Amino acid sequence: MNTSIPGTGERNLVLAAGRAHPELADAVAEELGIGLLPVSAYDFANSETYVRFGESVRGADIFLLQSHTAPVNQWLMEHLLMVDAAKRASARTVTAVTPFYGYARQDKKSRGREPISARLVADLLRTAGADRIMSVDLHTAQIQGFFDGPVDHLWAMPLLTEYVRTRVDTTNVTVVSPDAGRIRVAEQWAEKLGGGPLAFVHKTRDVTRPNQAVANRVVGDVEGRECVLVDDLIDTGGTIAEAVKVIMDAGAKSVVVAATHGVLSDPAGQRLSECGASEVVVTNTLPISADKRFQGLTVLSIAPLIARAIREVFDDGSVTSLFDGNS
Repeated sequence: MNTSIPGTGERNLVLAAGRAHPELADAVAEELGIGLLPVSAYDFANSETYVRFGESVRGADIFLLQSHTAPVNQWLMEHLLMVDAAKRASARTVTAVTPFYGYARQDKKSRGREPISARLVADLLRTAGADRIMSVDLHTAQIQGFFDGPVDHLWAMPLLTEYVRTRVDTTNVTVVSPDAGRIRVAEQWAEKLGGGPLAFVHKTRDVTRPNQAVANRVVGDVEGRECVLVDDLIDTGGTIAEAVKVIMDAGAKSVVVAATHGVLSDPAGQRLSECGASEVVVTNTLPISADKRFQGLTVLSIAPLIARAIREVFDDGSVTSLFDGNS
């Protein structure tokens, strides 16, 4: 199978991927109708990483796909090395495709003497030679401004809402935000699901204790209603599991959880399977191994969306048009 798509004049689209999420890379390549560029990647005995492209990328528009899954530091470093290799191999343009952007939750200083790690990752990608970044559902929109170049911010919402509509009664649905800060996203979800009411879970978080938050009560109309609890990612599942319990205790008929990124760090599987949610829906921006899966988990493929966005960028089209002007 060809590993490039001829473009206008001498332009060629090339897709290469690191070792973090090969299943997603294969699916994106299949959607584009091309093969992945051969990449040799391995670790030295001291854990340093080596990468080399198996074919010339001179003059190509290369898209380097790597999702920053665990161990994040290893795959982020491999991504940086791929970007550097492409730039030094005279690629025409280099796009870093990060379905899940590492360190996105550290997007501001909550206390003194902390780093802004999301900005650092953007700086590293730029310094390595990336001309643009493509990512899915960044933790906060301002991360787009951390990178000195184009950022294609893709939304999984159309994919998730299309599926969730088939799982709930849209005449009796309430969209619930896990906290007050994501009400705007919940509003967009509610519009997609027929304009039902909104609610949010009031929670408190100790910034000195990671992955821990306390869900206190739900604010809004959930009694007797089918609820859709929406978030951008689920890590250890503690916040979401507690939110589901609070919503059910407030009289909800059922709760479907929908999130873009299924980080699912231990013990997320146990928490989510026991919290009372009827279904947990995520996309495959991150690999979800067999030991992380549980009954009631649904994983949707993000590959068609990423492939369409890559093609729009290559063809100088409109990525925004993929989201009806909402991206």
